[in-house]
Amino acid sequence: MIKTITFTLMHFCIAFSVTYALTGSIAVGGLVATIEPLCNSVGFYFHEKFWKRLEKQSASQSEIPKHAWLHHHA
Repeated sequence: MIKTITFTLMHFCIAFSVTYALTGSIAVGGLVATIEPLCNSVGFYFHEKFWKRLEKQSASQSEIPKHAWLHHHA
């Protein structure tokens, strides 16, 4: 849990710093640093759903079990 918290703080600081450097506005830096992680979280959710669907399709299309080579090299 500590790792997650420190990563979140680092993410916030980077987002704030980059936005502040580009705009010179503390308010805009704070707003972007607050909203951007929320948008990333939503994007990550859909990214994971997409990849799980691809993995499921790939597994169902595979005719040879992943460990079939064990039976041929005994």
